[in-house]
Amino acid sequence: MLACRSSVVRLSSRRKLAPWVDDSSRWRRHSSTSMCLEYSKNGDPEKVVVMKETTLPAPTGNQVLMKMLAAPVNPADINTIQGVYAVQPPLPSIPGNEGVGEVVAVGDECGGVLQPGDWVIPRVNAMGTWRTHIVAPHTDLIKVPSNADMVTAATIAVNPGTAYRMLKDFVPLTSGDTVIQNGANSAVGQAVIQIAAAFGINTINVVRNRSNIDELKDYLTRLGATVVVTEEELRKSKSVKALPPPRLALNCVSGRSGTEILRQLVHGGVMVTYGGMSRQPVIGPVGSLIFSDVTLRGFWMTRWNKEHFNDSQRQQMVDDLFQLAQSGKLKPPDNTLVPFANYIVALRNAMPKEGMLGKKQILLF
Repeated sequence: MLACRSSVVRLSSRRKLAPWVDDSSRWRRHSSTSMCLEYSKNGDPEKVVVMKETTLPAPTGNQVLMKMLAAPVNPADINTIQGVYAVQPPLPSIPGNEGVGEVVAVGDECGGVLQPGDWVIPRVNAMGTWRTHIVAPHTDLIKVPSNADMVTAATIAVNPGTAYRMLKDFVPLTSGDTVIQNGANSAVGQAVIQIAAAFGINTINVVRNRSNIDELKDYLTRLGATVVVTEEELRKSKSVKALPPPRLALNCVSGRSGTEILRQLVHGGVMVTYGGMSRQPVIGPVGSLIFSDVTLRGFWMTRWNKEHFNDSQRQQMVDDLFQLAQSGKLKPPDNTLVPFANYIVALRNAMPKEGMLGKKQILLF
């Protein structure tokens, strides 16, 4: 990720942001500036992330200039800033792994691939979306429907993409099959519920007990969940026992929670681990491994994106997800829109409280 090369500015004294334009020649005639968030050392996001002003170049060659519209604050973004994520960018760095922007100018070698007014999302990982404008090669971007819901477009790549791939790539599921997952109220979990429902797949959704558990159960049920249970209710639930045993388990918690959903798998089932919110290892019961012949797998969306950077599977996934969204079958996670200038509020509210995440924080530009 490229870093801003300028000093910190106060919000009250920052200059007017780059004008909204429709051709690159006007950008060449006018000096423009952009704002970005940057961190120069790992640590508490509220303390190490600062807002800066930088000069905005005009797009040339195969580059396009896009104005960011919205970008989420994901757990991976927080972990990257803290220095505990698996991949660390060189510092200083601009955070932000996904978001949606609008093309405002194009270079003279874009060949009509993208035009001003098009909406785009990053094709590359860790593009650094927490900034008002980005200049990037058009090959690093994916065109998406410009009439899409803005929050859906900003959040569709990472979490719904993860849910889609895990439902598609590990077990050949058909209508009537069952999937079990923990962390069902997470952004990925909510996407799993909705995509599975669209495919006719049952979902057993395990969540941590909390004071508003009935409200949460109702919310997930309205999204399309077949059954929602707490970790304590899982083994004894008659609703769980009434469904066909799950062929696929999706684990983002690990520890005891991961062990419990693993126990539910049918013979030959697969558990895919994509997170470790409990910070505990995955523990597989001996009986499940020997007598049920279950398989343990892992999934990382970043790796999948790199391996399928520009192939038809990726475009098909994006098209399918937007079709689900536009048909009303895939909604964005419960979220709060936060003006870019108030980024500290978004960072603070994106931090887990008592091991649980609240509403998805979306930076609005």
